[in-house]
Amino acid sequence: MATLVWFTDDLRIHDNQALYLASLRDEPLICLYCVDEEWFKPNQYGLKRIGEHRWRFLHESLQALDVALKECGQRLCILLGSPVDLVGNIIEQYNISAVFSNSQTGFYENDNWRTLKDKYSTLDFTSVESSTLFANQQLTHIDEFPKTFSKFRHHVDSIDYKIDPLINMLEQTELNLPAALSVESSRLPSVDNSSPKPSFVGGEKSALEHLKTYLLTTAPSSYVDTRNELEGWSLSTKLSPWLANGCLSPRKVVASLLEYERQFGENKSTRWIYFELLWREYFQWYAYHYGKRMFAYKGINNKKLLTSFYPQRFKQWCHGKTPYSIVNACMHQLNKTGYLSNRGRQIVASCLVNELQIDWRCGAAYFEQQLIDYDVASNWGNWQYIAGVGCDPRGGRHFSLQKQTQSYDPQGVFIKKWGGEESTGSLDYIDAADWPI
Repeated sequence: MATLVWFTDDLRIHDNQALYLASLRDEPLICLYCVDEEWFKPNQYGLKRIGEHRWRFLHESLQALDVALKECGQRLCILLGSPVDLVGNIIEQYNISAVFSNSQTGFYENDNWRTLKDKYSTLDFTSVESSTLFANQQLTHIDEFPKTFSKFRHHVDSIDYKIDPLINMLEQTELNLPAALSVESSRLPSVDNSSPKPSFVGGEKSALEHLKTYLLTTAPSSYVDTRNELEGWSLSTKLSPWLANGCLSPRKVVASLLEYERQFGENKSTRWIYFELLWREYFQWYAYHYGKRMFAYKGINNKKLLTSFYPQRFKQWCHGKTPYSIVNACMHQLNKTGYLSNRGRQIVASCLVNELQIDWRCGAAYFEQQLIDYDVASNWGNWQYIAGVGCDPRGGRHFSLQKQTQSYDPQGVFIKKWGGEESTGSLDYIDAADWPI
């Protein structure tokens, strides 16, 4: 008999309840991560679910987790294929008695879990919330899930929810895991290391070092004044890639932020960091509650939009060759680095939906492919927000590209750096009869 720990978006040792609960069982452990082979194949939008930048960061995070587990007498088995098939094979081949995993908010991820739980109903399947600030049981008394963030925030504030303490006993120096069972890992897709050295390096160690370094500066105390800038390493927290991949616990961030406030004082900026973590929290439960409607054209509000799909326009947007310099610069940065500021994301999303009149889901799918900090809840929830089919009470956001340029790049420094001035000057190519191609 053995116990299976199925890692998903909790690629860390610290504050990992699934690993902790599994370690309490007097059985050998198998630590597993499934790389879905479908991630690397074209989807209905002609895009991959995971592109080069995302895969590099995830691959680094998996390697770092394997190193951390080895220091605890364990190892990480990484298998390539269908998660349902892979986990099922492990259960049957190694006589698994219990499966522990982090509870995910995505519909298809949850569907995989339910499928396995139904198929192996005699086993103990335990899922825990390690990617959110609150547990599901704290939200079960909400009669109707709030359709706006403000209502969710008001509800959380009025109930005075408590964030559970960190699971501190899982420090590597103190962790005493049961014996490991050796399972051979799969040969994984190659990683492209030809691009310049990235600013973000995947893994728990890098995440904790970055969090510590950021909180040793005064940047958190001026965050609200700098967070909307298009570029600048210390102008925003830059925690999102590690949070999205689970290299960093959101509760760890809050605990560290509270310690910062105790030392240096609380102000509007430090509270705004927590405010944005609460936005992230909202979207996690938003995705869990609405399920497949996260990916529906009409969104959660069943709202009909006057957008379509223009292949040429979408291609121009993806490659940063639109008539809009600020949009081009943002897309060039995204394509070259796998990262884009929050303000940049709002600008290019508004352009796709409003100026280019393209189905918002195409943009969401492209972000899914490119962003190293992609997570299903924040990505699709924010795109619904911009498109006006989600949680925005104003029914969508249309940003003036000229005003955004004047406000955030008045000297054209960002546009020049990322080659944004190289625009087509027109939205569509036309044939001899002046019909759009």
